[in-house]
Amino acid sequence: MGAKKVIEVPYVVELPVGPQHPALHEPLLLKAYAEGEEIVKVEINTGYNHRGIEKLAERNNFYRNIFICGRVCGICNTVHANCYTRALEYLLGVEPNNRAKYLRVVAMEFERIHSHMLINAIMAEILGFDSLFMNMMLDRERIMKAKEILTGNRVIGDYMMVGGVRRDVDEVKRDKLIKLLKQLRPRVEYYKKLFIEDETILKRLVDTGLLSRVNATKYSFVGPVARGSNVRIDVRASDKYDAYGDIPWNVITYKEGDSWARMMVRWDETLEAIDMCIYALEHLPSDGNPVPDERRLPRKFPEGESYARVEAQRGELTYYVMSTGGVNPYRVKIRTPSFLNVIHSAILYPGYSIADLPVIFVSLDPCIACMERVAVVDVDEGRRRLVRLKDLAKGVY
Repeated sequence: MGAKKVIEVPYVVELPVGPQHPALHEPLLLKAYAEGEEIVKVEINTGYNHRGIEKLAERNNFYRNIFICGRVCGICNTVHANCYTRALEYLLGVEPNNRAKYLRVVAMEFERIHSHMLINAIMAEILGFDSLFMNMMLDRERIMKAKEILTGNRVIGDYMMVGGVRRDVDEVKRDKLIKLLKQLRPRVEYYKKLFIEDETILKRLVDTGLLSRVNATKYSFVGPVARGSNVRIDVRASDKYDAYGDIPWNVITYKEGDSWARMMVRWDETLEAIDMCIYALEHLPSDGNPVPDERRLPRKFPEGESYARVEAQRGELTYYVMSTGGVNPYRVKIRTPSFLNVIHSAILYPGYSIADLPVIFVSLDPCIACMERVAVVDVDEGRRRLVRLKDLAKGVY
């Protein structure tokens, strides 16, 4: 008798990660399909954190929306408020003085520092380095203190306003801020060295979640995710808004395209941000009061449309504001960097083990609070329907 032919049937297991999971700090559902330990496909399911921010903006006046937009995300609230505020300034034809522009940069770079330190600390936690996580969070307190001195609050800054900022700094506060930054810099250098030399970190991050330069551009990844794949994209360099055209700094890129490269981009950007803040504070212009008189700002806005971009911690953040003339905007549309980075991240997981999934996911620095479902209006038929973000990303709607 001849040998029997054995037909192997692949056994694929569906592994739901989320929407509530120890590896996720915000609600998101990753449906991972695995053959044994190897991931063959991942589906991204979002929409668990919808708060109707855009609709809320239509029901409040232009100035009150500065505070609403600043609460889209707790970690990157200053950049959200800045982007929306600049969109209003474009509508009004208002430009802040140089001192206000420098202070805006300092506030946003403070936020970049604490955000990048936070996600690197979370990566250490995911890898099982609890002591490293706690030490990073302890050193992060220095920049949180600096943000409190500058804006008045540790987290939600509420620092931006049309025509300038809400608080100035005197010489005493400026010296305190510079001192805190100089104390923080050697600690960041130490953590960067750990990520370069520690064998366990390298084994978990190097060659994990590879993203080629071609795919980074094809799928429109932004921020440190794209720059970790050697894509030189940064709104601060292209738009030179506020004082980014006056303060010396470098766009950081790595060519490896893996999870390690994405985390290293954030360490180098943290060091760049520290140097930028020190330079800005030491060369702070004295061309007038950066805090405008709110009573002189117009209550009603002219009719028109405005579009502003900012380089948030996770990449390009955009605001579109439409005014029909009046006190409330007709439309406020927000596109956050995580919308692009998370929706398209399904291409990063296949071929890696289940244990690599949280590492790859954290390397994206996802902000789920920024993401939401979208209501699409069919103009021809006048009907409303819900469209999933992954369908929008594919162009299927």
